[in-house]
Parts: sequence; structure tokens; C-alpha cells
Amino acid sequence: MTADFVDALVADQPAGAGPVLRSLGDVRVSHGTRWYDVPEGSKRLLVYVALHRRRLDRGHAAATLWPDAPDSRAAGNLRLALWRLNQAHVGLIGDRHHLAFRPGVLVDIDLVTAWAGRLIAGRPAGADLTALPTGGILFDLLPGWYDDWVLTERERVRQRVLHGMEAMSRQLVTAGRCAEAVEVALTAAGAEPLRESAQRVLLEAHLAEGNWVEGRRGLDTYRRLLARELDMEPDPRLAELLDAYPRARPAAIADRPRASSINAMS
Repeated sequence: MTADFVDALVADQPAGAGPVLRSLGDVRVSHGTRWYDVPEGSKRLLVYVALHRRRLDRGHAAATLWPDAPDSRAAGNLRLALWRLNQAHVGLIGDRHHLAFRPGVLVDIDLVTAWAGRLIAGRPAGADLTALPTGGILFDLLPGWYDDWVLTERERVRQRVLHGMEAMSRQLVTAGRCAEAVEVALTAAGAEPLRESAQRVLLEAHLAEGNWVEGRRGLDTYRRLLARELDMEPDPRLAELLDAYPRARPAAIADRPRASSINAMS
């Protein structure tokens, strides 16, 4: 589940980490073992501040969040949203003159994209290779929200996480953790079935595990999907991975006597 994945990243933060704004799925706040529900009318405000990652002018934020309201009404809506947060004991915003989070507030999106960035750079740390992301919600930031400022960030996070998972699968293969590599690659390919780079790392993970048949089955499935949806063929280099596999097998497998040879010697 997404919560388990984010929890693992939170647990990897320095001791005494502050509250965490959760926006992958429903908007909530956690601090240690305690959870706080965010008032419905204040969710967009918290997420807006989180996604912009800087001190914001209150007037501009109010006009963006309530574009159809007159300026005075938008400003009133902003004050009401802040009041509701304080009433719900969700005091993340601490600047009286601008909109900014208090020091120490963590945001799940930032934790996840930082995780992906370390994997893409080939520098995993801490729980990066043990926190296994699962669940489609991880790829759907704020489902059901269609503000322009949400749509752009949603796609950015989606692409970042997919690239991170592809890198993670390859690094798990290098570490000899092929079963986990297959699991991560399957999640990435399942989130975006037409994504050829995800299909490639899945095929590589199957072959690293010694499962040529699984690789062939996956490639055939991808070929049919691509033909049906886009009337295209996969990159020929995917088939070349399979063709080269018998020559690239680990020596322990390649040199293993076949059953027919053993029977002949008996």
C-alpha cells in the first residue's frame, strides 16, 4: 500500500521529524503515530502550498484557489480555510503575512520524488531498496482534482516515480534480488502498460532470474497490446535480449548438464 511505502521513507528521516502532509490519495496529516483529518475546505490550500515549495503571496494564492470569486470573497475563503486548519489542530502553515509551512513539515510528494531521484542517480540510501512501492494510487496524485496546477504536478510525479522504479528494478537485479526486481518492474509496467522502458526492465529482471519463458510471455503480451492500441511493433532490441539470452546465461546455468545427457551417461 502507498501508506506503507511512504511510512518507510518517513521512518528513514532523522529523529524528531515533523508532521507529514499526505497527498497521495486522500489529503491527511500524520505526526508520529497520530493522524489528523484535514477539513474538506482546507485541503486545496495545504496542497497548493506544498506543491509550490516557497513562500506565497496570500492574495495571489486566494485568486488562484478561488478564481471565480471576487477578490474580497477569495480572501475571506482563504482566512476561513486557515481557521479551519487551526480548529482541526493541523497547524502546518506558520507565516502570518505569506503562506509557508512551518520548519520541519514533511510532504509525501517530496519524500517520494527524492527517493526516485536517488535511485535514478544510482545512489540509493537507507531504505531506498527495501521500501517497495505498490498500489496504483502512488501514481495518481490527488485523484479527482483537475486544477491546472495539480495536473502539471501529477504528471511530473508520475514520470519521476516510474523512472525511479525502473532504476530500482535494475539495482535490485545487480544486488541479486531478482524476485523483488520483477515485482517492482511489474508495478511500473502495470501503471503504464505501453511504456517500453518499463517493459524492458521487466524483461531484464525475468532473464536475470533465469525465467526465459516468462520473458517471452511478457514480450508477446506487450506486442499484442502495442499492435491493438497503437498499431506498432516493439523495439526490435527487446527481442534481441531474448535471442541473446542463452549465450548470456550465468555459467552455472549454461554449463548445467541437460537431463538427456545425464540419462545417456546412466
